[in-house]
Amino acid sequence: MKAAIITAAGRPPVYGDFREPAASEGGELIMVSASALSQFSKSRSAGSHYSSEGVFPAVAGADGIGRTADGQRVYFVLPEAPFGALAEKSVVRSTHCVAVPDTLDEITAAAIANPGMSAWAALMERARLQPGETVLVNGATGTAGRLAIQLAKHLGAGRVIGTGRNEDALRELASLGLDVIPFALDDGHPLGAKEYEQALIAQFARGIDVVIDYLWGESARAAIVAIAKAAEDGRAVRFVHVGGASRKENIELPGAALRSSAIQLMGSGIKSVPFPKLLNSIRNVFDAVAPARLQIATKTVPLAEIGEAWDGPGKPRIVVTIRREP
Repeated sequence: MKAAIITAAGRPPVYGDFREPAASEGGELIMVSASALSQFSKSRSAGSHYSSEGVFPAVAGADGIGRTADGQRVYFVLPEAPFGALAEKSVVRSTHCVAVPDTLDEITAAAIANPGMSAWAALMERARLQPGETVLVNGATGTAGRLAIQLAKHLGAGRVIGTGRNEDALRELASLGLDVIPFALDDGHPLGAKEYEQALIAQFARGIDVVIDYLWGESARAAIVAIAKAAEDGRAVRFVHVGGASRKENIELPGAALRSSAIQLMGSGIKSVPFPKLLNSIRNVFDAVAPARLQIATKTVPLAEIGEAWDGPGKPRIVVTIRREP
């Protein structure tokens, strides 16, 4: 069968032939139709994600859309190594499948499942968002951040604040009625971190209940310090770390920021949220697409062009389409 094959850890996939999988006991043989190139999928395929099984050569792709042997259209995640989602066929545990509503097209389903799941799980499973609460999304201009904004509003947040460095994207969000905070934290802006912290302090003084963080790095540190300086005495702020788009895994966090605040610092993802609840988050997102008018920009490419698409930009979300050869 045709597949996107990773020959060794850290290498990009190549288009070629790979042996076909066979259904195992308790598993489903999937005829794949689409798979999105999320950061999670790429890092897990390349062996750098903590959930990677490190088996090579292997087919790339951590999740996708396809049909089971009995014709049911499903979203599937974490196929059985060495078979991934970027191939004509894959194999996955039956418990790792979610039915796709008939009203949802496969491209949208493939693109929205991973970022939608991360946002829903962070808001509902970890932060336990309550109607009327205020949410700050750190990294609101990315694909996942934009979905987190949409879902926070759908789930009843009273006020939503977005941060980011892309001023054009922030202006677009502001035009939709969102409060926004721009930041510039690179070497060309030596005062950027302090200015961002001051802007955050003003917002936390007004009251913020939940922070959904997709960046980590200096922006996350500034937010945590701002909570300590501005949040009301004893007011709990649930800070949920979801992604590390800043590429900075480690930050210097002053202990006083924790001692002098009621911050609840937590992560959200595989293992911090029970796997069945992650799948249920995807079900909820699929059901919310229409009523919440969820939108995600996509670009489709055929499987044969995986080499060129692999390192493409995160926006619009690239969805690889798989068409079996006759």
